[in-house]
Amino acid sequence: MTIWEMLAVFAAGISAGTINTIVGSGTLITFPVLLATGLPPVTATVSNALGLIPGSISGAIGYRAELTGQRDRILRLSGAALIGGFTGATLLLLLPSSAFETIVPVLVTLALVLVIIQPRLAAAVQARRERTGTSARPHGGPLLLTGILCASVYGGYFTAAQGIIYLSLMGMLIDDTLQRLNAVKNVLAAVVNSVAALFFLFVADFDWTAVVLIAVGSALGGQLGAKVGRKLPPTALRALVVVVGVVAIVQLLVRRYG
Repeated sequence: MTIWEMLAVFAAGISAGTINTIVGSGTLITFPVLLATGLPPVTATVSNALGLIPGSISGAIGYRAELTGQRDRILRLSGAALIGGFTGATLLLLLPSSAFETIVPVLVTLALVLVIIQPRLAAAVQARRERTGTSARPHGGPLLLTGILCASVYGGYFTAAQGIIYLSLMGMLIDDTLQRLNAVKNVLAAVVNSVAALFFLFVADFDWTAVVLIAVGSALGGQLGAKVGRKLPPTALRALVVVVGVVAIVQLLVRRYG
């Protein structure tokens, strides 16, 4: 890499770490930059996955106050994320990229719709619980575990916008604040990135310059994202999720069909 390419990758790492902590989809920043430096798609994907681990951990640490009291929930969902992430990483080496690129825009669009209508649906579900005398499952139940597993398969394969999918699923099936769910999202992303990257270490080639630059940048961005994201009210956070999601969909469609 030239010095300018290295600076571009480092800046992309900071941006990705920041946006991943607040919303997700940071890969849509780093991945194109890595491709622009001349890296092959698979090398760019695995280098990106390894480089973003410090950012995910940094973001989770930044949200540590919101993680209080969620230990059991995190352990349950992390198990599904770990299995899904490993499966997705395996599929990356077995399937053509077009297999996931076709369905990803549909998944992200559905996730955005769920994020938008989540307050109304949550109110309707709460009203139904009050009528029937039932209570919400603190961990989301089997349906959420299945959803997290499937989202993590995708996350282990490509990672872009997996945070948006996590937020939409948890927002629908867990009765908790959006900020606390966002904190869990950061932990799940760290689990998926870590298991995928560890798998790639044994079977794929990395560009270690890119890994180091993204790792340092994303770690800084994770702290920045936590400071900004924790101050956003639920409406603003939801709006940011939608904006980033729409940008992600456009970029994915352009990349697939452009």
